[in-house]
Amino acid sequence: MPNGPQPSARLTRREFTRAALVGPAAAALGIAAAPAAVWAGGIDPRINGVQVGAISYSFRAIADADVILRTMATMGIGLVELMSNHAEALAGAPPARDAEALRSWRTKTSADTWRPVRKRFDDAGITLRLLCYNMNVKTFSDADIEYGFTMAKELGVNLISTSTQVSMARRVAPFAERYRTTVAYHGHANLSDPDEVATPQSFAACLAHSRYHAINLDIGHFTAAGFDAVAFLRQHHDRITHLHLKDRRSPANGGANVPWGQGETPIKAVLQLLKRERWDMPANIEFEYPGDPLVEVPRCLQYCRDALSS
Repeated sequence: MPNGPQPSARLTRREFTRAALVGPAAAALGIAAAPAAVWAGGIDPRINGVQVGAISYSFRAIADADVILRTMATMGIGLVELMSNHAEALAGAPPARDAEALRSWRTKTSADTWRPVRKRFDDAGITLRLLCYNMNVKTFSDADIEYGFTMAKELGVNLISTSTQVSMARRVAPFAERYRTTVAYHGHANLSDPDEVATPQSFAACLAHSRYHAINLDIGHFTAAGFDAVAFLRQHHDRITHLHLKDRRSPANGGANVPWGQGETPIKAVLQLLKRERWDMPANIEFEYPGDPLVEVPRCLQYCRDALSS
């Protein structure tokens, strides 16, 4: 998941009808249909005891956040890590390109803004457990930081994931303490900038600032940075709130983001570890390699089912 602006959308509301083809398309590819189990009144995200969800960033090619929500429900995805821009879109925010209007809109948000967004997911049977709010140390004011915490509070979640810089952890800590909200730092594979969250040492530096600071371990980026995701998960699982699942190649093989099964990321080993240890740790699909999310996300979901089948 990159820092900064999100990629431009490529699909529109009218193309939502393609989501109805997910089932037939998946069948043609040999992918099993999504389970219809009920979990706390909604779609059960558990596969043999492991919670498998998705970050809404996986559907960034879809322009309409309402379509993203319905697509996830159609695919049988029962747990979401919601991008803040998608939350804002569902709440009726002005488009991001109108920066002044969006800034003004944010100052007027309240519980009445966000509770209907939460209800949309509840009504769809999708558990909204995490908010992804990316913070940039160079551009974020304290008011910008606090805005993310108030959004999370009114959405009814107490866990924020963020792609940010190590130096931002000090500034975020007082807000995490005040709101009693856990902030999970997401790592990338950038080893050239010491302020980037990428190494075990950079994660430790973020954790040191607050008991409410934690780790969102992206096992693909961690692999591409040259580290062992399984060993790190075993050692630090008590400070890891959730995972991002993707397949990347090792540094020796170029580190590319590839279709699942073509890289060196130990996706199956990680999922099997979660299954054995029964940790309350969602493993969220983050689709980033080239392709159509309406086809590729179901492939990723089926990969998880296959990996957890034994």
